[in-house]
Amino acid sequence: LSAQTGHCSGPPPPVEHLSPADLFIAVKTTGRYHRQRLQLLLDTWISRNMQQTYVFTDGEDKELRKRMGANLINTNCSAAHNRQALSCKMALEYDTFIKTDKKWFCHVDDDNYLNVGSLLKLLSQYTHTQDVYIGRPSLERPIEATERLGSTETVRFWFATGGAGFCLSRGLALKMKPWASDGTFMATAEHIRLPDDCTVGYIVEALLGASLIRSALFHSHLENLGLVSDIHNQVTLSYSTAENNRNTVNVKGPLSVNEDPTRFRSVHCLLYPDTAWCPSPWRL
Repeated sequence: LSAQTGHCSGPPPPVEHLSPADLFIAVKTTGRYHRQRLQLLLDTWISRNMQQTYVFTDGEDKELRKRMGANLINTNCSAAHNRQALSCKMALEYDTFIKTDKKWFCHVDDDNYLNVGSLLKLLSQYTHTQDVYIGRPSLERPIEATERLGSTETVRFWFATGGAGFCLSRGLALKMKPWASDGTFMATAEHIRLPDDCTVGYIVEALLGASLIRSALFHSHLENLGLVSDIHNQVTLSYSTAENNRNTVNVKGPLSVNEDPTRFRSVHCLLYPDTAWCPSPWRL
């Protein structure tokens, strides 16, 4: 409801005009998913956002290096899927962003489709110098952490799940420096003994007193993706293709489920019908 006129208004006008060049997009992956997951992203949304997308992985890959150049970052973090390995990558994502002059840091996983147009529309409603932490919580309640071993003191805070993607404004990211830059992020994660995405929420909410802005436009495979409608306007999508538990967005055409089990190629053809490999009726 708009206060002046008392009737519903359209989307708010942008507070700040943004272009893709204002974004730093970090994609977290691991060596064993380069072919299986990353290839799909490179063929779809990353292909249109190569300049501002950085892939953080844990091993060298000649083919990928040829395709991405300096935007492929071999973190030398462990390939294990444990707290240390994950927060090691997030620490490097953060440090790499801080060294740039980009306005927004956005993190996604290697099973996310990112619609950069929708993302820009969302972020343009905020100012990059304000404290903005935006994403989707995966839990119904705030998480609790004990700050010291043997302590009974608990802190409660919300965090945006890394599996749906989240963004931080440069203004807020700079304030996080004492707990996040040059390896201190890993120490902070160890201090509360929680994973990387929780640690971001802890720094933002518990230490800096800012609040997570929830957005229903971010999606992880933890929710029922078949219920997501209005695909064009979503910021992130995800998938799970486990045989006994397929969880994907519902997109009619242009490719069959066999040809496109994750539905990401179909989504890409709906958003960018002029893509060379999209079936011809979808090409403009």
